Amino acid sequence: MNELDSIQIHFDTNSLWILNISLAIVMFGVSLGISLNDFKRLLLQPKLVLIGILSQFILLPFFTYVLILFIKPQPSIALGMIMVAACPGGNISNFMTHLAKGNTALSVSLTAFATFLAMFMTPFNFEFYGHLYKPTSEILKHVELNPFELVKLVLLILGVPLFLGMFLRSKNEFLANKLSKMLKPFSILLFVAIVIIAFTNNLDVFKNYIHHVLILGISHNTLAILLGFFVAKGFGLSFINQKTIAIETGIQNSGLGLLLIFTFFNGLGGMAIMAAFWGIWHIISGLLLAFYWSKKSKKLITC
Repeated sequence: MNELDSIQIHFDTNSLWILNISLAIVMFGVSLGISLNDFKRLLLQPKLVLIGILSQFILLPFFTYVLILFIKPQPSIALGMIMVAACPGGNISNFMTHLAKGNTALSVSLTAFATFLAMFMTPFNFEFYGHLYKPTSEILKHVELNPFELVKLVLLILGVPLFLGMFLRSKNEFLANKLSKMLKPFSILLFVAIVIIAFTNNLDVFKNYIHHVLILGISHNTLAILLGFFVAKGFGLSFINQKTIAIETGIQNSGLGLLLIFTFFNGLGGMAIMAAFWGIWHIISGLLLAFYWSKKSKKLITC
């Protein structure tokens, strides 16, 4: 492995535990706004469900693999791209969809469904494409990655908070709404603080190697957004739903990716730098796109 593939991002055990807890709190906060009706609504619109699953869990990992074959990035960076593509949509996608005047109800429903599917699809896609590409499979040979442990961690971080939040909402919707308003900003600020600390403690590493992922990360994120948009367009969805699918596909839960990287790969350089850059850039690109779409004429929005 070359220099970038061998460097490690330093992230101590205490910080890792805090990252685990903050992500669980983020998911709990998101799940407080989710009910069984969101799943039922999707089941009444199976076309939207299938297109959302197709775009996020099947086509994005596949086209990420194609992009890797075409560009041939350094193996650890390629593995970081696979990790990000295997993660579910980010929790801020609902806010961005609302800002973009998309279908917020669909966004919330897809986030709920994607979170549920991610408990199984994230480990599967990462394992499948990670071993399919030879340079990344070589890295995986040197890492004791237990698929069961990977599934267990994803279940704990995504599954348990999802079910607890939905259960609380079903029992006390007023309390759930009140907690949701408090937890979302707090948990997001906590997560951002942890990422900043990680950057600060590894400033020299990021400064020396960020140029390796800058263009590639922007290109990968652009691919994800365009993929979601044109898949929805190709299936004849309305412009409102095209925007929604684009945002759901382009905003990934890179925080989960970072957690898995620090837990199973000891902060492997290229992987961590790629996931961290994604975590920053998709917020910038998502907000820019949402502001642009929010300014479109009402005539275009409703067409």
